[in-house]
Amino acid sequence: MTIRATHELHQRRFSRNLGLGLVLVAFIAIMFGLTVVKVTRGGSMQGYDHVVRPELLPADGAPAAPAGGN
Repeated sequence: MTIRATHELHQRRFSRNLGLGLVLVAFIAIMFGLTVVKVTRGGSMQGYDHVVRPELLPADGAPAAPAGGN
């Protein structure tokens, strides 16, 4: 004996799950799009890898003061 009647609760749950799934897909699509744009532009990206970057040194060649204030 199989149950074939769909209860109203199942219909509401399905519509909520479908809505949440669409929101998650939209969020993933936005994050993917932003990532693609960021990677393809690439020129302005700089990683934080604990090395001195010459473009951040002062123009006169003197070493910059430490940011910590010690």
